[in-house]
Order: sequence, then structure tokens, then C-alpha cells
Amino acid sequence: MAIQVDDRSTQSDREFVITRVLDAPRSRVFHAWTDPVQIAKWWGPHSVTNSECAMDVRPGGNYRIVMRGPDGTEYPIKGVFREIRPPAQLVMTMDASEHPREWHDLVRPDHSGRERNPCGLMLETVTFEDLGPRTRLTVRTRFESPEIRDAMLKMGMTDGWTQSLERLSEVMHHRH
Repeated sequence: MAIQVDDRSTQSDREFVITRVLDAPRSRVFHAWTDPVQIAKWWGPHSVTNSECAMDVRPGGNYRIVMRGPDGTEYPIKGVFREIRPPAQLVMTMDASEHPREWHDLVRPDHSGRERNPCGLMLETVTFEDLGPRTRLTVRTRFESPEIRDAMLKMGMTDGWTQSLERLSEVMHHRH
């Protein structure tokens, strides 16, 4: 099924929302979001591999995923799980402060260069809606400002998440 980008009034100007219906029960989809072995297979666009994936899945627990681009550039993402309600919801922070400087320059061309995390802390809320043999997955990312959200959109965030969820869908189909 096609991905819908939610542009209704439920999305604030600081948020990005993407929804997809997956052909797998929600317990399996939830597991794919909380098991490092599964996440390493689908996280990020088609062109990346995940060289590192560590998760301490509990409220207050940390996670870290290192995406590696085709040219070898690493894009680490890390954060803290704020809420875990299996198999219905995950809330976690996303911190891209270790991304390359060039990436930060694209997100915030005006940053001073001294800021530790120019793109700010993102808050990710992932909901898993039970549709019996299928699951409606909604990924909601909240940014510190509309400007950061708009810069991320311009840099291809929609495409990145679309590809990531395509990969997730493939992982769901290939596991027997």
C-alpha cells in the first residue's frame, strides 16, 4: 500500500507524519522496531547500511544506530526511550548531533559552528494500530522549529522515511 504523508490539521508546523499499513500483525511490527537485529535490516534509505545498532529497550534506556552511506560516510543517530507501551507505542528522542558537519550546514545554514547539535533534539512517536493481520504504523517526528522541519523536508526526509518503511515492509514479508 502507498504511504500517505499526513497533511491534515493533526500535523503541526513543527511535525512530520508518515503512515503506512504493513502486512504483519502489530506484535511483529513492534518487534521490528525494538530488536537491533531487525532494525539493522531496514533502518534508513535503500542506499545505507547500518554498521552499528544497539538498543536498551526500556524507559530511560538508550539506543544508537550508525547508518553508513555508499561513500562510507557515517550518520549516527542516538536517543533515549521515553515511553514504551508494547505493542502499541514507542516514544523516543532522536539526536543527530554526531552527523557530519556538512549535514548540519544543510539543516541549519545559519548555525554558529559551536553548537553541539544544530538540528536540535527530535521527538519520535511511533504508533502501531492493530488491524488484525495488518498494522497501521504512524511515525510522527517533532522538531524544535518549523524551520528545521522544512529544511529536513527539503533535504529529502519524506523520501528517506518512505524508503525506510519500504525496507521494513520487505523485512516483514521475508520473515517466516
